[in-house]
Amino acid sequence: MPELPEVAGLSSFLGTHLEGTVLTKLQVLSVAVLKTADPPYTALEGRTVTGVRRFGKFVSIDADGLHFVFHLARAGWVRYTEAPSTAPLRPGKSPIAARLAFAGNDGLHIGIDLTEAGTKKSLAVYVVTDPLEVPGIAALGPDPLDPGFSLAMFAGILAANPHQVKGVLRSQSVIAGIGNAYSDEILHAAKISPYAMADSLDEESVRALYEAIHSVLGAAVKEAAGKAPSDLKDTKRGGMRVHGRTGLPCPVCGDTVRQVSFADTALQYCPTCQTKGKVLADRRTSRFLK
Repeated sequence: MPELPEVAGLSSFLGTHLEGTVLTKLQVLSVAVLKTADPPYTALEGRTVTGVRRFGKFVSIDADGLHFVFHLARAGWVRYTEAPSTAPLRPGKSPIAARLAFAGNDGLHIGIDLTEAGTKKSLAVYVVTDPLEVPGIAALGPDPLDPGFSLAMFAGILAANPHQVKGVLRSQSVIAGIGNAYSDEILHAAKISPYAMADSLDEESVRALYEAIHSVLGAAVKEAAGKAPSDLKDTKRGGMRVHGRTGLPCPVCGDTVRQVSFADTALQYCPTCQTKGKVLADRRTSRFLK
């Protein structure tokens, strides 16, 4: 799933390339992907793009005061081209959920496809007059890279959440933009177990976690800056130390990166760095090991 750094990279790239262009055509291939009906999505056509902004994991394209907002969910992505096809799309088994065409004053034509792999479709599109009309945006917690996100604010968030710290980091209504991958990376950098209770962390651990949020996300956002959508996935994978690296050596201590699997997700961690050498029980397989 694209998380804060990738969505920041997408927003920056799209803003650079789309600002000043006219949205000439919008095709929505799936009724399920469009979450709003008024104003109609066709009202975007003919409007000039005035900016692109990120809200958590949402991207908002501002077209003269009307906003095309999308959330890529787990398997969505953006295809960008400066040689777009003019052929109309037909509903079917295509991974394309929506197609946008833009034209610039210099004769440049840009095409953007929102795609989603797999059969479980969660990609969402909204057409609104204000991004805060999108329920998911209205419910977002503070952005961890906002200058106002202080250590004191973060300490208060943790103290108010009697839950495992990984879940707190991933909760969009608590802190916006962090998902499964970067929560693994942040906890590894802070040397904290994913099972640690958020409200039980001592002052030193809270500070370490706060600093890890800024160092991990800050570095990832810097790496994503200026990159085309086609390059962002590899950039994300290349920066991971534990996430997606089960069975490989931890780059910090050399211990084997371990995994805990759940029904539809998994977490990765380093026992030496994070759990004092203890291997966490994998609920999906531990019953076979009794």
